[in-house]
Amino acid sequence: MSLDTDRLSPEAVAAVDPELRSLERRGQLPRFATPGALAAAAVVVGLLLAITGFSVGLFVVGTVVVFAVGLYVLSRVVEGRRKATDRLVTIIVTSAFLVALIPLFSVVITVVGYGITRFDAQFFTYSMRGVVGEGGGAYHAIMGTLIITALAALMSIPVGVLTAIYLVEYGKGRLARAITFFIDVMTGIPSIVAGLFAVALFSLVLGPGARLGFAGAVALSVLMIPVVVRSTEEMLKIVPNELREASLALGVPKWRTIIKIVIPTSIAGIASGITIAVARVIGETAPLLVTVGITTGLNLNPFDGRIATLPVFAYYSYTQPGVPPAPSIDRAWTAALVLIIIVMLLNLVARAIARLFAPKTR
Repeated sequence: MSLDTDRLSPEAVAAVDPELRSLERRGQLPRFATPGALAAAAVVVGLLLAITGFSVGLFVVGTVVVFAVGLYVLSRVVEGRRKATDRLVTIIVTSAFLVALIPLFSVVITVVGYGITRFDAQFFTYSMRGVVGEGGGAYHAIMGTLIITALAALMSIPVGVLTAIYLVEYGKGRLARAITFFIDVMTGIPSIVAGLFAVALFSLVLGPGARLGFAGAVALSVLMIPVVVRSTEEMLKIVPNELREASLALGVPKWRTIIKIVIPTSIAGIASGITIAVARVIGETAPLLVTVGITTGLNLNPFDGRIATLPVFAYYSYTQPGVPPAPSIDRAWTAALVLIIIVMLLNLVARAIARLFAPKTR
């Protein structure tokens, strides 16, 4: 950037930022400066730790700190304060992003490494009925997870979407404020509280000790409804009011405007939020521990008896492995891997739905 000071008055030139006036006199670091500074920082920190005692954590943290300080000083001398500050902030943001990825990669690598041992056809086609030690599978738990999650979604999606429509399109006064308050409270409740609520409810209806899949679905719906309401509410709010006003100006009733204009415009975000809500509850363990329990056989009836689910199956397989413990622990890791794969698929489905139903711009 260059300044044509010949066309400016002396007063205007004097008022220009001194650093801005000196930009054309400053140099620029070459492209290899950043990787070179990183390599130099790694060498310096590595040599220091080789003398005092090497540690991977200290090496990474020390390299980042030395790299950030060194590149900032170098850029400050060559390029000026603004460019140096920009480089420093870029390093901090990138480092924070990489630090956030470390737990994710650690979990994925650990679960895949241990779970691949039993990732075979038998795991997906056999239950644990009559199995002691090696063998068996989690077919009954996979089916139970799908059934209970589908029931929870069937109860939660209509309630959540209709509640969000009421809050955005009709809600005014104390009732709307009360609903919003309770939705905020439900968003932050621990999952075990939802499980205890379902246990208390079905104990009153069916008696103490009742364990059935529908109770687990009710517990999961308590956790899922506030997520659906919040995501749907935010999607409805971003629909321009001009679309509503244009429809109403043509004499279209409000309910028809919501169905034909508001919901189709925001359906991509609504579908994506619903899918994420399903992915959020599918791996819950605490509510299913107290409401559904565990069984070794296949039960496809959620209204009669206990049903196995993947989270509870993994929990019991890891905490109560039996003798010998190795086969049961392997099944626990594989169940965790299957859960991660299901959640990943649900997120991919959410992205596909968002693209499919997104408003066309052409």
